[in-house]
Amino acid sequence: MKRALISVSDKTGVSALAKELVALGFEIISTGGTKKILAKEGISTIAIDEVTNFPEMMDGRVKTLHPKIHGGLLGRRDLESHMQAMRKHNIQPIDLVCVNLYPFKETILKKEVTQEEAIENIDIGGPSMLRSAAKNHAAVTVVVDPLDYAKVISELKENGETTFATRQKLAAKIFQYTASYDALIAGFLTDVVGEENPEKLTLTYELKQALRYGENPQQKANFYQNALPVSFSLASAWQLNGKELSYNNIKDADAALQIIREYEAPTVVALKHMNPCGIGTGKTIEKAWDRAYDADPVSIFGGIVVLNREVDVKTAEKMHQIFLEVIIAPSFTEEALQVLTTKKKNLRLLQLDFSEKKMSKCGKMVVGVLGGILTQNQDVIKEGERQWDVVTKRKPTTKEWRALKFAWKAVKHVKSNAIVVANAKQTLGVGAGQMNRVGAVKIALEQAQGRLDGVVLASDAFFPFADNIEEIAKAGVKAIVQPGGSVRDEEVIRAADSQDIAMIFTGVRHFKH
Repeated sequence: MKRALISVSDKTGVSALAKELVALGFEIISTGGTKKILAKEGISTIAIDEVTNFPEMMDGRVKTLHPKIHGGLLGRRDLESHMQAMRKHNIQPIDLVCVNLYPFKETILKKEVTQEEAIENIDIGGPSMLRSAAKNHAAVTVVVDPLDYAKVISELKENGETTFATRQKLAAKIFQYTASYDALIAGFLTDVVGEENPEKLTLTYELKQALRYGENPQQKANFYQNALPVSFSLASAWQLNGKELSYNNIKDADAALQIIREYEAPTVVALKHMNPCGIGTGKTIEKAWDRAYDADPVSIFGGIVVLNREVDVKTAEKMHQIFLEVIIAPSFTEEALQVLTTKKKNLRLLQLDFSEKKMSKCGKMVVGVLGGILTQNQDVIKEGERQWDVVTKRKPTTKEWRALKFAWKAVKHVKSNAIVVANAKQTLGVGAGQMNRVGAVKIALEQAQGRLDGVVLASDAFFPFADNIEEIAKAGVKAIVQPGGSVRDEEVIRAADSQDIAMIFTGVRHFKH
């Protein structure tokens, strides 16, 4: 008689599975809560200690770690020496294993979880059985996911056994599963001890969406989300309308979310190709939209828009007039949804909880490079004007101070070399990703041409030469915010003084490569 070992935390479908196995002539070995549930269904099972002749102990910590279990899983049926050892020690083969693990992930996601509670939810026996069975998948069928029960039963009914191809696929899934489980444990304990540079970095993600293609049609791509979900992230958004997000949509939308979390007032961020083409704030979200759109009404076409307030019908009517790829907001009124979905079945509308946008919860950034990855903390340093240093003779006016703070928040999210020209309510010119800073200055000023009255300029890094100041002065800009730190800072300051320009050093650089 064939044997199956069933011990699951997730009881979904387990009774139905066990009944099918019994009908197919399997003897069932089970433990604890699983055994009780099967007994209630009238399914006869063998207790683990009946197999091992050794009592379960230490609050269940030791029950399946025994040669009569692992020998039954690992013994090779094609090797007479293995089978002889099994007969000698009265070890019966186990042909099918259905095990899933203690809910470690669910435990550490609890807000008030204690370290002791987390430790007690680290499964040892479960992964050991899964790995033993998966190693011997030439003979043993191993299942961890209730979604695979039907496939296994179907093949057993049809062939009397599962196919090798299925067992091999299930074995691969087991090692993915246990590796992810171990990665969560490693990450939790690494955080507990405060290790910032672990020698071995284990990361785990879960498939969110298979994408049609990547940046270009010839590139394959998938969207994976953190195994421990981040609330304020695209992976946690609820799509209300439109076709599936593309690779480029996801990259752009993520960049827009990183920008909008900087602002508390009603704000709209319009983004194109990873750079903001317009950021606007106002007393209402409609006014914020007006300013974001007005910042660059050409580049916004086909862009991504994120709003940090509910979308009302008036704002929706204005957005409906142009082609947009994605709109993200905390919510949409029914009237706004009606407007935005009329004749625009492909427009992607996403709803996202903005209450969890605190930067401290967003974790490390991971970027792939050839042969490895780069990790870094997110650029979420808290800054304020109290730490800023006015280095010129002229001081910014009150109006300029407000504009400088607005522009400084924006420029940190523009690809370097980055320049932003803005007033206190909206960006007016963005110079992004240039090979030299004076080129970025010229682009930003050109975009803002005709609207330069009372604007300020922000630079993500220091000005290496005074020629940047000369370009800025020609345009009539009278206030600059930049990190400082160049060997030519004094030369740049003198140039600003000669043009009666106020300049602030923040002491913090915001490169974005």
